[in-house]
Amino acid sequence: MCRNIRTLFNFEPPATEVEIRDAALQFVRKLSGFNVPSKANEEAFDHAVAAIAAEARALIASLVTTAEPKNREVEAEKARVRSQARFGQPGG
Repeated sequence: MCRNIRTLFNFEPPATEVEIRDAALQFVRKLSGFNVPSKANEEAFDHAVAAIAAEARALIASLVTTAEPKNREVEAEKARVRSQARFGQPGG
């Protein structure tokens, strides 16, 4: 589950609100063990997602680096190459 959380800092364009919320959601799912919470836990689950997203947003905004921003397309291509090397050609 958590392997779906991606690095969000130092990208151009910067991480979107959706990406930050999705990372927070994955984190809360991992911690709670729930993919979808029960009605009894829904409020606590949603509150945790919102709080973690807010903290993630604050963290990303406060970090500094001298490194050049990463390009999303280049990083995605690197990931595809790593995946192909690890798992081989699809259907092959």
